[in-house]
Amino acid sequence: MKTQAYGYAALATFCLGISPVAQADLKPISDDAMGEVTGQAFMQIENIAGENHDFTRMTLGMDVETRVNVDDIQVGQIDGGTDFSASHLALGHIARANGEVFNGRTYNEGEVIPFEAQRPYIELAEDAQGLAGFRLGFQQARGSVSSHTTSFSGAMPGLKVREDESGTIYDTALFAGEGETATNYRASHIGIVPNGDEPLSCVSGVNCAQLTNLRSIIVGDEAAAEGEVAFTDGFFIGFQRDENVDWQSLDGANTISVGKGVFINLPTNMTVDLSQLTGEGVDRLRTHQVDMGTKLF
Repeated sequence: MKTQAYGYAALATFCLGISPVAQADLKPISDDAMGEVTGQAFMQIENIAGENHDFTRMTLGMDVETRVNVDDIQVGQIDGGTDFSASHLALGHIARANGEVFNGRTYNEGEVIPFEAQRPYIELAEDAQGLAGFRLGFQQARGSVSSHTTSFSGAMPGLKVREDESGTIYDTALFAGEGETATNYRASHIGIVPNGDEPLSCVSGVNCAQLTNLRSIIVGDEAAAEGEVAFTDGFFIGFQRDENVDWQSLDGANTISVGKGVFINLPTNMTVDLSQLTGEGVDRLRTHQVDMGTKLF
């Protein structure tokens, strides 16, 4: 509106043939007044020293709420396989009924429940040979991720499975297939890890299920309020030239050692019943304007 008003004033001045006069005096700002001013740079750059790599992280000062649908995605196709392969990938979803509550907000049928992402960053890892890897992530993220995933390289920290009869809660692991042991490389199945023991081999329908049964998950951390999801700082996708790139957590307290190729870190605080996971699977959230069902994909 200021630009528009200025345009009208300039036009009037031109038509009347009157020369405009600008008057402006600069006045010093006191320290107290400056102390009340806050701001944030559009980009923040950090140099981070590591044991085997040096890192440069570039963070953008922006927040995003989005809903995205991707028909088909293939990343890391080499050596006869694919690091990440999925169809009908979606970030965010749509309320199926009036009164759906998500993170303290109530939505009506047909309203978009966005995927929230704050302060996205790009991080480079370098060694003596040059660029060893880079990753894309967010300082804060939460929301739904839905997909029909057939190959997954990465981790899903925080995902738990509850045994139906005993109520025992187990951690989960990824498996390369029926009869295989745990892996984070090109997994096709997900299942339970016995507490205090080495992971069992995958027996589909008993202690593990195909990843296609995990149709929707909620990315985020455990929140203080029941039924809500807190933001997580661990959501990222990394691309590595070699093995053993140690990506640091954003607070610098921990590292995640990842291998060659594509690695997706997908933190969640979900707990799924074993019978649901190994049976009909976790329902898919509504991701299209026309509701296509909970188990279509």
